[in-house]
Amino acid sequence: TPEPLVPRMQVTHAMVLDVAQRPGDAIAALDRLIEESVVRPEDVDRLQTRVRDIVEALVAGGVVERLDPPDAEGRTLVLTIDLQRDFALNQPLSPFAIATLDLLDAESPEYHLDVVSVVEATLEDPRPIISAQVFRARGEAVAQMKADGIEYDERMELLDEVEHPKPLRDLLEAAYETYTQGHPWVRDHELRPKSVVREMAERAMTFSELVSDYGLARSEGMVLRYLSDAYKALERTVPASARTEELTDLTAWLGELVRQTDSSLLDEWESLVNPADPSSLDRAQAVADGEETIRPVTTNERAFRVLVRNAMFRRVELAALGRWDALGEMDGEDGWDAEAWREAMAAYREEYDHLGTGPSARGPAFIDLQVQGRAWHVRQTFEDPEGHRDWGISATVDLDASDAAGEAVLTVTSVGPA
Repeated sequence: TPEPLVPRMQVTHAMVLDVAQRPGDAIAALDRLIEESVVRPEDVDRLQTRVRDIVEALVAGGVVERLDPPDAEGRTLVLTIDLQRDFALNQPLSPFAIATLDLLDAESPEYHLDVVSVVEATLEDPRPIISAQVFRARGEAVAQMKADGIEYDERMELLDEVEHPKPLRDLLEAAYETYTQGHPWVRDHELRPKSVVREMAERAMTFSELVSDYGLARSEGMVLRYLSDAYKALERTVPASARTEELTDLTAWLGELVRQTDSSLLDEWESLVNPADPSSLDRAQAVADGEETIRPVTTNERAFRVLVRNAMFRRVELAALGRWDALGEMDGEDGWDAEAWREAMAAYREEYDHLGTGPSARGPAFIDLQVQGRAWHVRQTFEDPEGHRDWGISATVDLDASDAAGEAVLTVTSVGPA
């Protein structure tokens, strides 16, 4: 026989705040709701105690005040703030994200990535990606501990502490504690620091590279939906005053990445966000009619420029890691197989002992893009330790081929001094 269904009920800050705005005694009304709901008798006391705990937290946070005697409509609680300004049930952590942006250093070269980390911490965890990141981190930790001579039992104990990347974790958790003192209902929603979009931006990864790198072929749909949610959050949460050119570029790149993979995830949303834009309405209707065609990737020039920069910097990162086979797979058909890359970079190593891949190496000072009709010329300069900036990668970008492929298609023409 099927297992009997057990009813469950949850009391949240949002529920208490909603009832508190209605006429009558909010606590008594919630008590009746709990008693009349189909819940187990042993849960009634626990849920009613939860109501009182939430009320105390709201009073302590200055969000509501007790009324004694009740007002003319019988209310025993009254709100003291404008919830429409900083309270949203569908995006409960968005106001926290906006407030936290003020804590970031806008002059930092990683500011745009830090904004991404704040926004990502407010989103649900994409479990397959997080699990893959933890698995990789633990594998790397085991290898390092073996190299350090740590015994097996101690290694197993230390592995329990290994987590997925959590950028800005200390800042975010401290900000969360401070914010929830004045906004206690936010405690219903857990903060989840993580690095998915940030890692993709730092490593200049495409969607297919992310899926391949972490073995997520069976979870592509979930991965894409997370990236779509991240794009929407960046687009709708970050105020204009907090945006920089780098952040605007990153947001445009992420939106185009999602659109080129599955435009239906964004077209309908954009038609709702921008109902006055006939192009977004037309795309949404085309999706609904099953007639939608993918927009050429070069249409959004800002996003396409980022795709080109990322494609170039991806080669820098792989060269710094000595991943000649991966480079050969990307450029072998154009004469730059693994051996060609190995030889070119061996010459670089004869002159320099390091190839930078940090935030400054990704900056605009190291990329030069010349637009010439439907064929662009791009030069990615290496960040060498001496600051000579003489070495780099030159390539041509075929815009027609890029439109056909839905991604930046470039041909490496040289690797060496300018």
